[in-house]
Amino acid sequence: MADNRILMGQGTAKAYLEPSMANRHGLITGATGTGKTVTLQMMAEVFSDIGVPVFVADIKGDIAGLSRAGKTHEKIEERVRMMGIEGFEYRANPVELWDLYRKKGLPLRATVSDMGPDLWSRLLELSEAQSTTMSLLFRVADEAGLLLLDLKDLKAALQYLADNADTVSAEYGQVSKQTVQTIQRKLLPLEQQGGDVFFGEPDLDLNDLIRRDSGGRGVINVLSAEELVLHPVLYSTFLLWLLSELFEELPERGDADKPLLVFFFDEAHLLFNDAPKALVKKIEQVVRLIRSKGVGVYFVTQSPLDIPEEVLGQLGNRVQHALRAFTPKDQKAVKAAAETFRANPGIDTGTAITELGVGEALVSFLDTKGVPGMVERVFVRPPGCRLGPISDDERADLLKSSDLRGKYEKDIDRESAFEILSKKAEKRVKAENPEEEERETGRAAKKPAAGGRGRQTVAESFAKGMARSIGSTIGREIAGKAGARLVRGILGSILR
Repeated sequence: MADNRILMGQGTAKAYLEPSMANRHGLITGATGTGKTVTLQMMAEVFSDIGVPVFVADIKGDIAGLSRAGKTHEKIEERVRMMGIEGFEYRANPVELWDLYRKKGLPLRATVSDMGPDLWSRLLELSEAQSTTMSLLFRVADEAGLLLLDLKDLKAALQYLADNADTVSAEYGQVSKQTVQTIQRKLLPLEQQGGDVFFGEPDLDLNDLIRRDSGGRGVINVLSAEELVLHPVLYSTFLLWLLSELFEELPERGDADKPLLVFFFDEAHLLFNDAPKALVKKIEQVVRLIRSKGVGVYFVTQSPLDIPEEVLGQLGNRVQHALRAFTPKDQKAVKAAAETFRANPGIDTGTAITELGVGEALVSFLDTKGVPGMVERVFVRPPGCRLGPISDDERADLLKSSDLRGKYEKDIDRESAFEILSKKAEKRVKAENPEEEERETGRAAKKPAAGGRGRQTVAESFAKGMARSIGSTIGREIAGKAGARLVRGILGSILR
């Protein structure tokens, strides 16, 4: 720190990041192998040092090295001397590990209703008609008092909608059974990707991402994403949900001396690949408005061309590592990157981008008035953490010492849509077959362990009795409401 600024790099002049401008978002770009990951680690470390918690996805498994001290290295020592960094030390940082798949970190879950119909449409890649049906499903489930927590709840609610399409159509407009069945089929790949594991409760308490250790350093939340990133739509949708939840839940902060939280979105191009214009517009709105909640968002990708212009214009702090210009497409990317910087008469930005060495970058940070600084060519400040992955034993030790241990590991399966609909179906079957129920009761009294050949199981009751047990009541359930409650869509509040 110098005059409350963070030293980020040095060339002919020192380059500083203003903490009060860190919530104005940023961009880290560069070709593979040019130092983006090390820059990300360094930035996470310096934010932690000033008491700002961080959330970052670990795509390759090496970001978790933030939890371990680095080792003495000649090039790092040379960089420290050159930059005149006083008090530099190799040290570990406070790190919390998370994993949607529950293998390499604390379980990180969301409920089905948390995601909302908009993001479910994105996640399942639904057509416009299918998206409309998904929105209707959430409304009908809300009015019928059906909690949607995990995937079995969502599947039960879809069956509810299909079996009662005629009744629902009379209230809300045409509902196609074929459309519902298509959505049901699209859930199968999601289950194979582990959707049954990470949708449910206990869901994430956002306060657990905004913590400091006993020494006042911000906790760095590392999401293990080596497996998750193999499913790009799921990866990007989940992180967009998390960003949207932060926007909806956090209070307004206004101008502050530093951010409340910094969010790094690695492989950011996955968020925008094949994204419809409406979704890109909503992402732009989230990025623009979330800074008033004190959250800084930093996109990490290869080229500025990976980010839509509407979003790119919101990213005030820039770090550009080397790009190569071997093909016309590469040359276009270099030109685009050069044009995103405020010109410096002493630097040919386009040429410099192709000449940068590993650990070297072009940078531009906002000043205290929010004006971008002129582009500077610098050597990036080195982090003091390990530049590489941690072992399984080190990961296990870190999880054992977590302050959150015991809070998320045990599943909670409270009564929700699946259980409610199953009970209604079974009750209906019993009411329609009283004699069979009496015979079953008698047999059960004589032989408790016997299953009873004529009695339907809960699953059979649900499958065969759904239309009868629910179809006769859905009209009354919906009509009996004082008024339709609005289902909270993940991004809906932005557009009010």
